[in-house]
Amino acid sequence: MDLTSLGISSPAPVPAYKDSVYDLVSEVAYLIGVPKRIFENDFESPQLSVYERLELDKSARIIRNLCILRTSIERNFKKINDLMRMEYKGLYSIPEYIYPECLKQLGEDGVDFIKRSSTKLCHHVIEINRIISQRIHNCKNIFPVWIKWDYIKELFLMPNGLTEAGTKTAADIYYANLSFYPYQMYINWPPKDEGNILYNDKKFATLLYSWHNDRFMEGSKVSDAGAYIKNSIYDFINENENTVLVVDCENSDPYKFCAALRNLDREIIKKISRIILFDDVHTTDTWSILESYIRIPVEYLLIERIKQDKSLVDIRLTTRVCKEHWQNQVNAFVLVSSDSDYWGLISALPDAEFLVMIEHTKCGPDMKSALEERGIFYCYLDDFYTGNSEDIKRDAILREMKRWADDRFHFNINEMLDSALYQTRINLSEEERRYFTERYLKTMTLNIDEEGELSLGFKSR
Repeated sequence: MDLTSLGISSPAPVPAYKDSVYDLVSEVAYLIGVPKRIFENDFESPQLSVYERLELDKSARIIRNLCILRTSIERNFKKINDLMRMEYKGLYSIPEYIYPECLKQLGEDGVDFIKRSSTKLCHHVIEINRIISQRIHNCKNIFPVWIKWDYIKELFLMPNGLTEAGTKTAADIYYANLSFYPYQMYINWPPKDEGNILYNDKKFATLLYSWHNDRFMEGSKVSDAGAYIKNSIYDFINENENTVLVVDCENSDPYKFCAALRNLDREIIKKISRIILFDDVHTTDTWSILESYIRIPVEYLLIERIKQDKSLVDIRLTTRVCKEHWQNQVNAFVLVSSDSDYWGLISALPDAEFLVMIEHTKCGPDMKSALEERGIFYCYLDDFYTGNSEDIKRDAILREMKRWADDRFHFNINEMLDSALYQTRINLSEEERRYFTERYLKTMTLNIDEEGELSLGFKSR
């Protein structure tokens, strides 16, 4: 949709921002109504792939079209108002200001904001505000759980927007600061010269939280490892015929590791022949489900302990790497661990190539100095974008909760019914018992109070 008649002019071309991601800004840009041509411009931040994805989402389309029409009315209020008063035109008959495509799509999506009782133009704005306030929650699942939804939602809600006074105040603020608004589309924010607030996710999230006297602390969710790091990894894999990735699960974070692999080029990463996970019985169980989230063959080795205070992960990893090198002719290893003990392994295999992935808080300066002196490339798992690891975190939590519940909460409903019949001295026929089971036992519910206490609930009728 071409909205140039809105008077929208885009900021100067934005070069690719170093180490940035653009998911949040693309989602916000779509919903507030930024023109499609901005998404199609390689020099702008909003991503076309996000536009195309959200175009398939009815809830997102509705909010987008309502925001486009609201901005159009605000931008051209006097002209539209004069046409309505002087020439008795309705919103459907002024396509130069009220876009037929938006009205048509809203109609197909079951939304009509034009009411016969709306005798003033501001009444249409009030009705748009009302529908947005009712429907914006339907877009919550578009955004990741780590961003505060209340802050996002507030961008779409015009303050006191269900009154004529509120719409006038908002319009006055909008007109006075028009050039500061993102692509000149209306949002609810404290407008001032911040540059392009949709420049990248890091800038947007930082500003969004600051507008609420809050501080955004999830840097890895809005930035990614830079081109130098990624290209170094790609070169390492491409230059070696057989690469195996070995992971010391005791000294690595499964969520950061999963996020790192997901943010690397899929076709290049597929050249890694396999991943070998060396896990200890005392670490997180998440490693055992990692294969479901990455498209590389995974060999998962759970290393038992002989002495409970002594892990054997490091020695098993070391011996396996030596075996892979000497017996299976593997010439390159990506080692994921921050343990300096593995320097012994690296120095013992001078004919093998190593690339090491470490974590900022776990790896000391001595190990990094040794790697640098040997000319071995290392990078930080912490530097990779982690916003795409929410699914494995969710599934890991749910899996552990199910295991916990299975250990503590198990009973047989037939035994429960037998006990109830015995205690109440009631006899039921087979047919009555079957009916009672279907009616009451199979429909029982779990109730959770404010303290998190759980209880069973039964239909009483």
